[in-house]
Amino acid sequence: MLKDFLQGKPLGHPLHTMLVHLPIGLFLLSFIFDVASKLIYTPQRSAGFVMPAYYTMSMGVFFALVAAVPGFADYTSIRRDHPARKTATWHMLLNLGVVVLYIVNLAIRQRTHDPFETEVGRTPFVLSIIALAMLSVSGYLGGKMVYDEGVGVGRHRRKKGRTPRETIVTDGTISEGDLGEGDSLRLDINGTIVAVAKVDGTIYAFQDFCTHRFGPLSEGSFEGTNVRCPWHGSCFDMHSGKVVEGPAKTDIRAFAVEVRDGQVRIRVTDEV
Repeated sequence: MLKDFLQGKPLGHPLHTMLVHLPIGLFLLSFIFDVASKLIYTPQRSAGFVMPAYYTMSMGVFFALVAAVPGFADYTSIRRDHPARKTATWHMLLNLGVVVLYIVNLAIRQRTHDPFETEVGRTPFVLSIIALAMLSVSGYLGGKMVYDEGVGVGRHRRKKGRTPRETIVTDGTISEGDLGEGDSLRLDINGTIVAVAKVDGTIYAFQDFCTHRFGPLSEGSFEGTNVRCPWHGSCFDMHSGKVVEGPAKTDIRAFAVEVRDGQVRIRVTDEV
């Protein structure tokens, strides 16, 4: 599947995080050449910095566009109700803004290009500074998504059973036939995101977001009456919500489940 390839699943490593090092390094190198052209005033020495700055910036734009393709594939996999969705949107918009600035920068350099020019112009230099600042903020947001919000992490995802692809809005009632053995669903019950799982014939309902780093428990693996978070491995008792194994230290909310006449009724309360 194309999306799996773009996300690096056959390689066991995300493609986007591998590719972004190239444009970042090239943009930084281009800026170093610009600075060198400003600091070294002897024409015979500084003439060699303007052209390399232009070409490294051009290569940076090319590889940024290449890295954007798997990056967008990763973006489309983030759930709309996930806390990282907003962060990812800003990350994407900043990256697009950086590419646009560098394209404008290249156009200005191309228009005023002189093979014997010894110093980069003021406008392209200022644009490079702004683009690098935006790139730094975008990089910070990218790191935040991985380290704080678990995007791209999934070492403990369930191998068997159906995992939810979307959040189902409901009043708390679903059909028992919607859940097969080992399957899970993700429900939005009056604004509360609830994971529902069927393990060994028993249906459990509990909060979807792990109390450690908000990992989606509906995509985790089941071990008896326990669910293991797909991000960092925290384990919870699905019946009581108690922490069985860290790094999580806070219990999750577990909800009462009633099965009658083929209907599953989940009662959401504020109690842990």
